[in-house]
Amino acid sequence: MARKSSILAPTSASLPDTFRIPSSTTQLIKTLSKLSRASLISLALQWLDKRNLASCRPYLLSDESKSQEHDDDTSPYSPAQSVEDLKIIYNDFQGQKGGKREVIDRILEGDWRHGLTLRQLAMADVRHIEEHPSSHRWTAFRIDASSASALSLPSDSRDNEDYTTALPHFQASSFIKAMQREISPLVKAHYHIHRFHSLPLTLVRILAIDSPYQFPRQSPHTFIDSSRLIYLAFPDSTPFIYSSLVLTPSSKRGDGNNMYSTDARTLRRIINDAVPKALSRPQQRYSLTSTSLAAKSLHTLLTLRGPWRTTAANGAFTNKQHRAFYEWKRPNLNNNTNKSSLDDKGKPQSSPTKRQKRPVNEPRVDSQLIKKRKQAIISRFGTYGDPNRALSSFNPTPQSLPDQPTLSTATDQSLPQITPNPALDRLEIQLQDPPTLEPGPSPHQTVVSLTFSGSDVVAGLRQLAELGVIDPNRMPSWMTGEEGVSSAVIKGGVIVTP
Repeated sequence: MARKSSILAPTSASLPDTFRIPSSTTQLIKTLSKLSRASLISLALQWLDKRNLASCRPYLLSDESKSQEHDDDTSPYSPAQSVEDLKIIYNDFQGQKGGKREVIDRILEGDWRHGLTLRQLAMADVRHIEEHPSSHRWTAFRIDASSASALSLPSDSRDNEDYTTALPHFQASSFIKAMQREISPLVKAHYHIHRFHSLPLTLVRILAIDSPYQFPRQSPHTFIDSSRLIYLAFPDSTPFIYSSLVLTPSSKRGDGNNMYSTDARTLRRIINDAVPKALSRPQQRYSLTSTSLAAKSLHTLLTLRGPWRTTAANGAFTNKQHRAFYEWKRPNLNNNTNKSSLDDKGKPQSSPTKRQKRPVNEPRVDSQLIKKRKQAIISRFGTYGDPNRALSSFNPTPQSLPDQPTLSTATDQSLPQITPNPALDRLEIQLQDPPTLEPGPSPHQTVVSLTFSGSDVVAGLRQLAELGVIDPNRMPSWMTGEEGVSSAVIKGGVIVTP
């Protein structure tokens, strides 16, 4: 009997969560290898949860009985009879020692041998972002009200300042529907919403591809191509959006196997243009304005463009913000000091005759000079860039201080600690014009370009000031973080292109 030909009609719907990628795709192994063994086991148990079982269904014994006449491949893992049996297997993995390759083989060759769905792949990606917040480079965009929509309002509403300062009402499901309505004629996309557990963020993952109904079909590698992924982070109660729209090397070349495919850069530009339209409402139009803040850390973006402080009041102004925190912490410090003094009374004190000699080559440290330098740094930087006040996780309630007092020497107090990931890791010096040796009526001024690069440039400049390399009293405001930018071009001591 002749097989009936199927007709594939284009639709405006997004890609379903149950769209499967073959488990033999090599990129799946690379994607899962980014996670640790514990994360892979936790992710597999999350797939087996009752809420995610519809879109993350595993391969069971009942599926093998239905397809054994068509499947000739033999797998080293026998299929489980039920989902509860799989939960027991992965719970046993948590108490065992081993590598993550064992868990990956179990997932791809055993329990999900028929492939991973787009929802499973999205859950693996957001799990990696939550565990490694600095794995992507983010750019902050400001949400501004359009002037054209303000002119269309009545005169009484036009004079209302609440309209210009009001934020668009954001709901993840409504935003995705509006995005799909804007890009459906041009782009097929898959959407995934994730709420961060440790940060006040809502992450929207968008996979932009060409229409899967065209001929020839899309390659499975297309659904895992990182150049087609766009992440949008929406912080709570903040007129900013964090976007990961950064061109990757793989996005510069198109798919050579399909001459009708759209370039990945074009797909990303289409989605970027549709974001402000999806946020807008009738008579309430918004636009995205690019800021000069780009960072690889979501913590840094939340600190500078987050719900806690959205102005440029950084640097020395941070003391005003954290004053209440210090007032709360002072009684605990007094209690810890009293407790440490009582503990020191009960301990045998070392003999004063056994004083450690200072090495001959060690330079003498002027305590008064160090004290003045500390005061100057605090007056210029405030709490910004202080490694002791690094934002590790989002917690609106302050944590109590530990009971054990920490002892530090004078050298530890005067010099900053060396961290594995330095805030300022590169300094590039370029001579813009060659110097001339010919004598002239006026001395020749050579133009020199200095480029500071790192994960947090302002924090790195603070460390240089603590080391005595930079004079904190002569530093301009943009070097202490008061401008609230992470990338800018300085000419004559003034920001010319933020």
